[in-house]
Amino acid sequence: MAGGRPHPKRSFSIIPCFVFVEGFFCYDSTYAKPYPGPEAASRAPPALIYALVTAGPTLTILLGELARAFFPAPPSASPVIGESTIVSGACCRFSPPLRRLVRFLGVYSFGLFTTTIFANAGQVVTGNPTPHFLSVCRPNYTALGCSPPSPDRPGPDRFVTDQGACAGSPSLVAAARRAFPCKDAALCAYAVTYTAMYVTLVFRVKGSRLVKPSLCLALLCPAFLVGVVRVAEYRNHWSDVLAGFLTGAAIATFLVTCVVHNFQSRPPSGRRLSPWEDLGQAPTMDSPLEKNPRPAGRIRHRHGSPHPSRRTAPAVAT
Repeated sequence: MAGGRPHPKRSFSIIPCFVFVEGFFCYDSTYAKPYPGPEAASRAPPALIYALVTAGPTLTILLGELARAFFPAPPSASPVIGESTIVSGACCRFSPPLRRLVRFLGVYSFGLFTTTIFANAGQVVTGNPTPHFLSVCRPNYTALGCSPPSPDRPGPDRFVTDQGACAGSPSLVAAARRAFPCKDAALCAYAVTYTAMYVTLVFRVKGSRLVKPSLCLALLCPAFLVGVVRVAEYRNHWSDVLAGFLTGAAIATFLVTCVVHNFQSRPPSGRRLSPWEDLGQAPTMDSPLEKNPRPAGRIRHRHGSPHPSRRTAPAVAT
């Protein structure tokens, strides 16, 4: 612009309504926490989290299905299994326990990918900065025209939306803009919810009623610790962790309730039948023409009265 320095480019152009304007306030203490280092240096690194959410539920479901197959419950305590063995070709036989195991683990794997996609999409769309965003951004407040906080202005007074405001590493800045929701918290919540519902609905424990609740609480502890570590290391806000917990728990609850039908061997009895199944259960009516009246005649014959078919016409006197 003539007669003065050019103004920095701002992101106030025409953008889709679902994309948030990325920016930050000058000297905002909420995003000025120290940089905690790379993700691999965390007390809960991604490699450990991915290993736990993959191996833990898989081993739990595998042990549960093996115990159910080799130590079946009494018929009075277990529902009737509505599955049959599937024969594929001349060599492959898929028994009901194998089908259950493959279905439950397959749905769990699908849910892991779904949770990851939802978390990544939310982080890209919202662009919420992490608590250590300004530490990796390293903006030049003087060049941006930001005034330092004073007793008259204790809080931030300007919102910076310049794309070139950050002088730090572009990769670190891009990673610091992906905080909401917390993906690690979402994966942990999904794994814990799916496994806890499996333990509650499938496991049969004799004795104390506190065994299954204790197992579920033991499963919840690692997920809660992951959220605490993410907040304590300034990698996420509490709102990011809570949103991740809600996302993972909602996906797990939906899959268990609507896809695997609470880990039952067959759909619930209230399922609506198809037209072909409905024809097989249609009510029948007996035709009155098919009834045999002979038993009544036999009863009259036993009492000494002549059978209706053997009666003769009365003789006529001549």
